[in-house]
Amino acid sequence: MTLRVAMIGYGFMGAAHSVGWRQAPRVFDLPDTVEMTVIVGRDEQAVSKAAAKWGWAEHATDWREVIARDDIDLVDIVTPGDSHAEIAIAALEAGKHVLCEKPLANSVDEAEAMAAAAQRAAEHGVRAMVGFTYRRVPAVSLLQDLIARGTIGEVRQVRAAYRQDWLVDPSVPLGWRLQKEHAGSGALGDIGAHIVDMTQFVTDQRVTRVSGTVETIISQRPVLGARSGFTGSATGDLGDVTVDDVAIFTGRLDDGALVSFEATRFATGRKNALTIEVSGSEGALAFDLERLNELRYYDRSAPSELQGFTTILVTEPEHPYVSAWWPPGHMLGYEHGFSHQVVDFVTAISHGTELDPSFDDGLAVQRVLAAVEASSADDSAWVAVDAAASVRV
Repeated sequence: MTLRVAMIGYGFMGAAHSVGWRQAPRVFDLPDTVEMTVIVGRDEQAVSKAAAKWGWAEHATDWREVIARDDIDLVDIVTPGDSHAEIAIAALEAGKHVLCEKPLANSVDEAEAMAAAAQRAAEHGVRAMVGFTYRRVPAVSLLQDLIARGTIGEVRQVRAAYRQDWLVDPSVPLGWRLQKEHAGSGALGDIGAHIVDMTQFVTDQRVTRVSGTVETIISQRPVLGARSGFTGSATGDLGDVTVDDVAIFTGRLDDGALVSFEATRFATGRKNALTIEVSGSEGALAFDLERLNELRYYDRSAPSELQGFTTILVTEPEHPYVSAWWPPGHMLGYEHGFSHQVVDFVTAISHGTELDPSFDDGLAVQRVLAAVEASSADDSAWVAVDAAASVRV
């Protein structure tokens, strides 16, 4: 079978996803053929350039027309969050498989509607997945495997943080990521969603309660003129920042273990520092995205003179995904997770197996984010994460 892909959006995530769609069929033995059929964007000139640069066969400006086409099997959504629900639901109802970037939506209501649409579509063999790509970093997959094997015993505490500094400069213009109507939230949803999902993924537990604070540090910024990457050039006018710059919160897992979370785009000197450390009764595991080929492991059972964190270089063929790439010690990079995402998505579609992470997983994260905002609005009071019956794909 050939899976003919339409990607809607062409910004930073569009580039990353394009690399994944292009690389995966050339490196891995996929069960089905992948065809990069069409890329969609509102700006005719810009999307035309994107198609030529990233290897899409054609381009278009109307996503509704593309979804209605008979020659499209899969829709990849990399637009801002305010359009995720509309596009994903329309694509699923049209019988297209859907990959949607995180966070799944801008609100719990939207995420619930998307999960329900995914459930209906699954009854007809149509699959939906949310793009929490950091799950596909080999060291993170290995971390999850080791916890599941009981390597560190009972999980007792988790510390998760995602720190960036690209908004420290007050002259950075007011892009869509700083506007609630487009992004839903700021650091909380943009990067906090990643650490919530990663915590739930590696521990195989859900966050049940939270206490947190969100804060906007710079309330006004120059209005965006021409866009370039995350930011762009500014005009002379000022506009209101309507999302958070920093989110710091505490949570409890299913078994009562305590988790501390920090999501900030004001961590001066930190470029893309996603870290997670899981402390267990028999050991600990630690990961840092800025050293993404490494996983650190502490073994409590080792003789005292040998105790200390050991660095595992996650480049051996026995490690997740690695056997398809280079000889041991030859490093992988940020873009490889997007190839692994394609591999898992295409394989699940071909074999009819469950997708991971599902829209239900995206909904679970959305509920945590909403609980954090509710806690912050109530003087950081503890708030239960909505435990309404989840929708399974």
